[in-house]
Amino acid sequence: MAEMTEISIDTHNRAAAETPGIDARIDTIDWQPVAADLDGQGWGVLPRFLPPGECREIAGLYEGGGSFRSKVVMARHGFGRGEYQYFAYPLPRLIDGLRGALYRHLAPIANRWNAAMAIDVRYPAEHAVFLERCHAAGQTRPTPLLLQYGPGDYNCLHQDLYGEHAFPLQVAILLSEPGEEFEGGEFVLTEQRPRMQSRPSVVPLRRGDAVVFAVNQRPVEGSRGVYRTMLRHGVSRIRAGRRYTVGIIFHDAT
Repeated sequence: MAEMTEISIDTHNRAAAETPGIDARIDTIDWQPVAADLDGQGWGVLPRFLPPGECREIAGLYEGGGSFRSKVVMARHGFGRGEYQYFAYPLPRLIDGLRGALYRHLAPIANRWNAAMAIDVRYPAEHAVFLERCHAAGQTRPTPLLLQYGPGDYNCLHQDLYGEHAFPLQVAILLSEPGEEFEGGEFVLTEQRPRMQSRPSVVPLRRGDAVVFAVNQRPVEGSRGVYRTMLRHGVSRIRAGRRYTVGIIFHDAT
C-alpha cells in the first residue's frame, strides 16, 4: 500500500511540473464569482474552460488507448444507462495537471465551508499532500473518470463518495457540443433542504465548459444560523448523438 502511494504522488509531482501552462491558465480565472455561485447555489460554471482541441483529445482517450483501471456499465448496477471508465495512475498529463491546479483554488472554499458547518476537517493547500492523507487511509485508486453516453442513456442522481476522506467539491467538463454532437443530456443537480422539498437545477453547458459543484453537502445561511443541504447530481436522457464528459474528483477511492 505504501509503495503505491509513493509512486502515485511522485507521478503527480512530475506531471504538475510538466504542465505550467495549465497552472497559469487556471490562475487567470476570476474565482470570486465562482465562489459566490458555489455559496449561493452549490454550483458554478467556468465557461470555455477547455478549448475544442483539448476536449477532442480527452474524449478520444475513451476508445483510443487511454490508460484506465476499470470500466463501469451503468445499467448493470442500476446507475442509469451509459458507461464510464476510471483513469489509472499515472493519469494523463492534462488530467493530472487540471486536478492539481483546480484543487489549489478550491481548497480555500472547502475549508471555509467546513468551518461554517462546524466540521473539523481541513484540507492542505497542495493536492499531493491531500492524496497522501487518502492513501494512508487505504484510498489509493484514482477517481478521475471519462463518461460516454449514447441515445437513451442517462445517469441517475448520485454522489461520488469513495471512502472516509472526501473532498467536498468536484468538477465535470463537457467535451461534446450540445445541438451538434448530441441532444438532451442536461447536467442536473438536486438540493435537499431541511423540512422542504428538493430543489432541482439544470446547468446549461457548452463544449469546454466546466461545472464546479458540491459532492455531498454545503452550508446555507438561514434565519437561525447556518444549516446543511444535501446535493446529488446526474445527467438527463440523451435523445440523440454521443456525449462525453470528464469528471475530476479530488479524493481517491478504497
